[in-house]
Amino acid sequence: MQSNTVDLEAFQRFLFDCAADPRFTAERLLPEIEAIGGDYDQINKFLMRYYAIPFMRERLLMLKHRFRFIEWEPDQGPGRTDTFNPAKTLVSYPLEELETREIVGLCDLPSVWLQGPRRDHNMQLHWDGNQPKMEERNKNAAFGTGAFPPTIDLKQLGRIEEWLTTKEPPKYPFPIKKELREKGKPLYAKYCASCHGRNGRDFSGDYVGKVTPIDQILTDRHRLDSFTSELASTLSTIYTGYPWRFTHFHKTFGYANSPLDGIWLRAPYLHNGSVPTLRDLLNPASDRPEVFYRGYDVFDQQKVGFVSEKAKFTEEARSTEEPNDPRRYFKFDTKEKKEGETPRDRNEGNSNAGHEGYAYGTMLSPDEKDAIVEYLKTF
Repeated sequence: MQSNTVDLEAFQRFLFDCAADPRFTAERLLPEIEAIGGDYDQINKFLMRYYAIPFMRERLLMLKHRFRFIEWEPDQGPGRTDTFNPAKTLVSYPLEELETREIVGLCDLPSVWLQGPRRDHNMQLHWDGNQPKMEERNKNAAFGTGAFPPTIDLKQLGRIEEWLTTKEPPKYPFPIKKELREKGKPLYAKYCASCHGRNGRDFSGDYVGKVTPIDQILTDRHRLDSFTSELASTLSTIYTGYPWRFTHFHKTFGYANSPLDGIWLRAPYLHNGSVPTLRDLLNPASDRPEVFYRGYDVFDQQKVGFVSEKAKFTEEARSTEEPNDPRRYFKFDTKEKKEGETPRDRNEGNSNAGHEGYAYGTMLSPDEKDAIVEYLKTF
C-alpha cells in the first residue's frame, strides 16, 4: 500500500527513548547482539564496545535535542512528516527564536511515481511549489536525512531518480461502475482538469503544477508558512563548491496543483492529510469528518480512501472490525483550539478547511460527486 501506515515520528521517538535509557550501554547491548546471532572478531568487538555504541547513543541524544520541534507541534501520526524543520536543525537554526508560524510544517507523505512527466512539464514541486527541479528536490530530501556533500551517493540517487521517472502507480484493484464512471468524466473535466490534468496520465491543464494562492484555495497555511524566504536563501548555500549546489529554492504563497495519478491510493487528502477520503473532499469543510483515524490499511471502496470513521474504532483506538488486532490507530483531530501556549496545545496545522466552493465541486449534488469519485478510480 501507500505509506499511510508509516509513522516516522513514532520511530524517531522510539530511538530517542532508547538512547535516553540508562541501560543503553555496551555492557548491556553486546550480550543481546550475540544472543540473536551477532558474530564479530575481537577488533570489531572492541570497536563496538568503546566506539560504535557510545557514539550511537551520543548522536541519538544530539538528534533528540535538535528534533525538539516535535514537542511543539501536534503529533504527526502515520503517513505524515515535517519536511523542513529537520532541515532547519541541520543548519543550526535557533528554533526558540523562530516565529510561531514557522514551527508547524506537517504534511502528508506524497506519491513518488511518474516523476518524469512532472519534470518534463516543469512543475513546481513540494507541496508549496518551492522547487521546480526534480534533481534538487531529491538531493534536498537526501540532505534532510543526513547526506552531506562528502557522503551523498549521486550514482545510487540517480538510479532511483531514473526508476521513478516512469514508475506507474498500481491500478485500482476493485470493480468500477461503468455508467457512473462515464457520468463522472465530463464533470471532472469541468471542475478538476484545469488544475489536476485531463486524466491520470495526461497532465495537461492551464494550472497543473502551478501554485494556487493561499487566499484562493484557503487550506491550512502552516506548511506554507514553515518554509520562509530566509530558509530558501539558506538552502542556496547547501553544497556550495559542488556542481549540484541548490539554486532554485524560492518562497511561494500557496500550494501547487498536483496531477492525480494513482489518486485512489493517496489517501488521506489535502497537503496535510486532514480529509480521509475523496468523497469527503468533495463536501464542504463543515461536512467533512472533524475526527477520524489514520493508519488503518483496509480500503473503503465507496468513499475511496482507508476505513477511518470514528464508529469503526474503539475509545482505545482499536479496530472494531478486527477485535484481535492489537494495534492502536492514530486519532486525527482537525479542530483548532483557541487556547494554549504552543501550536501543539492549539492543535495547529490539522485544519481540513479549504478546497471548497463552486470551482472545486463541493456544491454539486451527491450523485454528481459520487460520479466524479468513480471516474477518479480510473487514474
